Amino acid sequence: MESGLYVVGTPIGNLSDLSGRAAETLAAVDVVYAEDTRRTGVLLREAGIEVRLRSLHEHNEAARSEEVVELVSGGGSAALVSDAGTPAISDPGRRVVGLVLEAGLPVRSVPGPSAPAAALSVAGLPADRYTFLGFAPRSGAEREAWLARAAASTETVVVFESPRRTTALLEDLEAEGLGERTCVLCRELTKLHEEVLRSTVAELARRLAADEPRGEVTLVLEGGAPPDWQENEDEMRREARRRAELGESTRDIAGRLQRTFGAPRNRAYEIALDAATGSG
Repeated sequence: MESGLYVVGTPIGNLSDLSGRAAETLAAVDVVYAEDTRRTGVLLREAGIEVRLRSLHEHNEAARSEEVVELVSGGGSAALVSDAGTPAISDPGRRVVGLVLEAGLPVRSVPGPSAPAAALSVAGLPADRYTFLGFAPRSGAEREAWLARAAASTETVVVFESPRRTTALLEDLEAEGLGERTCVLCRELTKLHEEVLRSTVAELARRLAADEPRGEVTLVLEGGAPPDWQENEDEMRREARRRAELGESTRDIAGRLQRTFGAPRNRAYEIALDAATGSG
């Protein structure tokens, strides 16, 4: 096996979705680093693979990353897998991938299942451009900012949520004025009880309040129509001030104003700079 770190996509439900290349890679590397060794152990046994297995999760990623760099720099090979789907996408892995790259060592992708891609493929909403927001913060200013970002997006939005909190999220989105937006709830994708529900945010909130979903949930939300930026300059300034207070950089704020409001780059930067300096 050629030395390097292999980022391997694994099934999000149906174990038969493990690709032939993924199986060959997992069987050939020196070590497989897994978010949960028990869950990955089941997958490896199902595929008939015997390999050294080590944990790498959010609580030990810093220490394990150094270990992976040492292994690969010495000519070894390692595979990185998460519980399901593709590592580093709302899962551990970003730190170790970054450190291996910073060390000038090879990182290779072995693509596989991904919940956002699977949900977009069955949602029937535009997917040429989309915004992936991961999990919503639980509460406070972070949640308010997250909800505002979802509401302001003119692109299709993909989010993850716990089944126990999905109803509350839909209700909060409705409170943000998104009640009539199309929303697709994808539950247990690729699994035995897979379900895809398409309706409005408000209707799904009512439906789930009476019948709480079970299993993994991915929501796909219709994007909003881009507003006329010149008619919404006051709103742009409010948004810029709010993001400046959250500590976002002038560049990031300007980029968000461009994407959300369709403002020209120079004008968006001017408003973002005013917000950052307290003059706007």
